[in-house]
Amino acid sequence: MLLQIRTFLPVIRMESLTDEVPHPHRLNFLTTYVFSQDHKMIAKQYLITGIVWAFIGGLLSILFRLQLGFPDLNLEGLRWLLGKWITPEGKLEPEFYLGMVTLHGTIMVFFVLTAGLSGTFSNLLIPLQIGARDMASGFLNMLSYWFFLTASVIMLSSLFISTGPASGGWVIYPPLSALPTASGGSGLGMTLWLFSIALFIVSQLMGSLNYITTVINLRTRGLSFTRMPLTIWSFFLTAVLGTLSFPVLFSAVLLLIFDRSFGTSFYISEIYIGGEALPNQGGSAILFQHLFWFLGHPEVYIVVMPALGITSDVISTNARKPIFGYRAMIGSLLGITLLAFIVWAHHMFVSGMNPFLGSIFMFLTLIIAVPSAVKGFNYITTLWRGNIVFTPAMLCAIGMVSLFVAGGITGIILGNSALDIQLHDTYFVVAHFHLVMGSASFMGLLAGVYHWFPKLYGRLMNRTLGYVHFWITFIGLYCVFLPMHYLGIAGFPRRYYSFSSYDLNGSFADLNQFISIAAIATFSAQLLFIYNFFHSIFRGKRAPQNPWRSNTLEWTTPVNVGHGNWEGPVPAVYRWPYDYSKPGASEDFIPQTVPFSQTPESNLPEEQELLAQEAIIHSLRQNQEEISAKSGGH
Repeated sequence: MLLQIRTFLPVIRMESLTDEVPHPHRLNFLTTYVFSQDHKMIAKQYLITGIVWAFIGGLLSILFRLQLGFPDLNLEGLRWLLGKWITPEGKLEPEFYLGMVTLHGTIMVFFVLTAGLSGTFSNLLIPLQIGARDMASGFLNMLSYWFFLTASVIMLSSLFISTGPASGGWVIYPPLSALPTASGGSGLGMTLWLFSIALFIVSQLMGSLNYITTVINLRTRGLSFTRMPLTIWSFFLTAVLGTLSFPVLFSAVLLLIFDRSFGTSFYISEIYIGGEALPNQGGSAILFQHLFWFLGHPEVYIVVMPALGITSDVISTNARKPIFGYRAMIGSLLGITLLAFIVWAHHMFVSGMNPFLGSIFMFLTLIIAVPSAVKGFNYITTLWRGNIVFTPAMLCAIGMVSLFVAGGITGIILGNSALDIQLHDTYFVVAHFHLVMGSASFMGLLAGVYHWFPKLYGRLMNRTLGYVHFWITFIGLYCVFLPMHYLGIAGFPRRYYSFSSYDLNGSFADLNQFISIAAIATFSAQLLFIYNFFHSIFRGKRAPQNPWRSNTLEWTTPVNVGHGNWEGPVPAVYRWPYDYSKPGASEDFIPQTVPFSQTPESNLPEEQELLAQEAIIHSLRQNQEEISAKSGGH
């Protein structure tokens, strides 16, 4: 008992610094909506910017899917949009096709699934769910968004230059990316890509440091680490991943800029152009792969872990059951965080590495399936015999689990070096990471938007439109990416402009057409979501304070939350966030702010021992109010 109180006291001490209601500032339009330091407004900025980028990235994918599915289609009707990138014969320029593939991957991985997902929900939920008035640094939080927006503008501008955007694939391997004269897409477009990513990394580092500091230092009274929602655990560990891995990509980008602009030879050696040897000696293109994938594989979990955290809260809330294996879920997140740093070379099995070294990375890659499987089994067990409420958010959360498991199974196949060597750079790889990383994380993002939309805008999204949007999207994603596995096994290579010379008898033409049609249908469903989202902001049904009957702290704030989140004192936390359908309780949910002394009929034996902690909380709260009263509230 004494040990419990001793470990509890630091939590109480830390929060006391943030309990006073912030003094109101005179705000104008710019400081309220543009250069806001309120974490909720910054979350909205990230979300809307992410939606815009998702539309652009999705549109690019539709354009190159038209080329793949219908190579004989005359695209003259798109000349108003693409200009000179449509040939006189009405075909898509091969160089611009590669540029679209490059920007699509970059936009979706970095600007949508990293910034749009983590930037939105880390900003929205961390202060609200841990009982903080705001982020540790509102100014740094504001800067992180504006660095992200600046990076976005630079990336978008590369679409409008005469030589076109970067065209080396989203991994921008040297020497193609290191030689400005290698192709049109290696020129100014590649330079803009590099500077955009450098600014994006600065943005993510500022945000990640802010998230880590806030979680560690600004938790409310009683909120120990073992009482935090799994959303906060996922955001916290995602920030740790980003802080440790993004600087490595920054160094890779910086060295690439040096090679391109200052004559260095970090990645270039023994290159001939037009029969003449370049003076660069001693560089290694493989060095770039090591630096890139040291970020590239943690990036998978920087994208996936926030979606897993969101899914945990949405499933538990709508299944009306406690999350199964709470500590095991935390352990799996910690395991993923650790293992994510030591499996990067499984992307490089075909680079000529020593087979013994490859076997080590293969072994580590297969091990990382274990914590991922723990999460999958725990979600299924949470759903088992639950009193499930099928909201659009719940459907998206279940869809996320389905896509994550389906994509994870193919990851085990690719983790085997003998199989990966055969399947590398085929459509099998494209299908795998689009399922496990792209589609699953996107479903997690949608679940979060549907679930916390009332907290963002005080209104509810249209449920019927949400159902239609989910089913078209869910079925469409499987229709797009499941057939790609078959294409990959058949040996179809990725990033090819046309398969007409490869598939001489046209045996896979119908399958490519089917994938393209499914992609267009799936993209069209997102237009329905965009309409529902923006229409509901202004015309949606007004939301009650706690529409989902949830336990976590964000639902204790007013519907229209002001800066500072709580009008009075920040509530204390007495219990974990998943007390749903507890035997003996009068309701099927017990919020974290309800003391155990008020629920004697449902307390477990070990929870009776926590009553002494309540006395400590109340005593410190009274002392704090007395000090605040004596100082005039300052």
